[in-house]
Amino acid sequence: MFISDCRREFYDVIVSQRVLLLVASDVDALCACKILQALFQCDHVQYTLVPVSGWQELETAFLEHKDQIKLLVKQDDDLDVPAYDDIFRDEEDEEEDSENESDGSEPSEKRRRFEEDVIERTMKRRQRREWEARRREILFDYEQYEYHGTSSAMVMFDLAWIMSKDLNDMLWWAIVGLTDQWVQEKITQMKYVTDIGILQRHVSRHNHRNEDEENSLSIDCMRIAFEYDLRLALYQHWSLYESLCNTSYTSASLKLWSVQGQKRLQEFLADMGLPLKQVKQKFNSMDMSLKENLREMIEESANKFGMKDLRVQTFSIHFGFKNKFSASDIVYATASLMENIEKEGPETTNFIKALDSLSRGNLDKLHQGLDLAKKQLRAIQQTVASCICTNLVISQGPFLYCSLMEGTPDVKLFSKPVSLCLLSKYLLKSFVCSTKNKRCKLLPLIMAAPMDVEQGTVIMVGIPPETESSDKKNFFGRAFEKAADSTNSRTLHNHFDMSIIELKTEDRSKFLDALVSLLS
Repeated sequence: MFISDCRREFYDVIVSQRVLLLVASDVDALCACKILQALFQCDHVQYTLVPVSGWQELETAFLEHKDQIKLLVKQDDDLDVPAYDDIFRDEEDEEEDSENESDGSEPSEKRRRFEEDVIERTMKRRQRREWEARRREILFDYEQYEYHGTSSAMVMFDLAWIMSKDLNDMLWWAIVGLTDQWVQEKITQMKYVTDIGILQRHVSRHNHRNEDEENSLSIDCMRIAFEYDLRLALYQHWSLYESLCNTSYTSASLKLWSVQGQKRLQEFLADMGLPLKQVKQKFNSMDMSLKENLREMIEESANKFGMKDLRVQTFSIHFGFKNKFSASDIVYATASLMENIEKEGPETTNFIKALDSLSRGNLDKLHQGLDLAKKQLRAIQQTVASCICTNLVISQGPFLYCSLMEGTPDVKLFSKPVSLCLLSKYLLKSFVCSTKNKRCKLLPLIMAAPMDVEQGTVIMVGIPPETESSDKKNFFGRAFEKAADSTNSRTLHNHFDMSIIELKTEDRSKFLDALVSLLS
């Protein structure tokens, strides 16, 4: 059953039937799925879970389960869907307009009739101009951009809260879903901070509710805490040195791909007064005296080195007394499990592992995901350094372009959409910090990587410009479609994110030429 709105009325309808869950392969969607699964379990609802990575799999799942699929749309609900008349004009209206214009070419024998015709035509022209302006505005919002900034996990948690069935686990999944959108840069910093505030109120409510419960101090307890943490990837499960080197923000700010950047890193560590031996060992093994004031020490030195946004609002979770994870730790681990390139079984194996890693009873899978995430982040930073040092990022006029060649280290990893998107965003950040060309700092980036060597395909992603005022809207989806149509390029628009496409390698040149012409 495909749910087009998640209000309680719809939920009340579907719980009486067998449900089909079609889940996209991204962390936010997985978190939304976990919340729905928990709700269904509460109400003893039977369901079928079908992971779908793109439109083709969605169509296949739809055809296989079409007998149990119903589309639920409430007639009197405001779904923000534009009206038919706002988008289309009937042919009869067009013909009537044209007939009126032709009739007006000859004056009527009666002056009054002539004046009425003139007034009527003027009004219709004005109405048409207003309709065209309204239509352009609507299509601009609906066709041009992806991502309207709402976490599906937060929507599902809101549903659970309205039904008074929200649990601590559901709240944590909503937090992870929002954090995924922030890590993937699908929402603005302002939207992230606003939603963090909403979730913080829920966390306070849950913590207050659980204060008097007997299991609040048990070994199986689960505790969520709001905190200001460091913008360093996986640092509590890594060494501080590795995290500094492989976090996009610090790597780009210090320009760690250069010799001068490595010197700045040593100066940064010296300014904090941290011995190199301490920062290169596992975080958990560092001296407690250093860890107590570590965040304040790093923030103070970071400000001196131009890294003023190293502190971020987030949440952490404690499982029992030992295991502590930040929301971003879970995002990196789950995403890495989903895109694990090591074959371990059927196509859905990675999806099931990633879904299971979100449950607190599967910490072994979560730790496996953390190890994969470290490998992924190392591969990304090494590739970024290679691309910048070898000048692989070139300006094509209206956009920057970078292509990874077959044989590049870890290139197989970047045949996956989430990994390629992360690489592209990290590369654009680093390039903006490294280039002296002011115009290039304002350009978007298109990046390509080998997809399937045997079939001769590449995967290509478009990233919006790296600017402080960026609203995270991406226009490349429509641009890719138009470029493919105008050149008859063999493309596959299979991903839910329309700014990601698959393209035949031999069609790449004419496709890029069309994009340059289209965006110039």
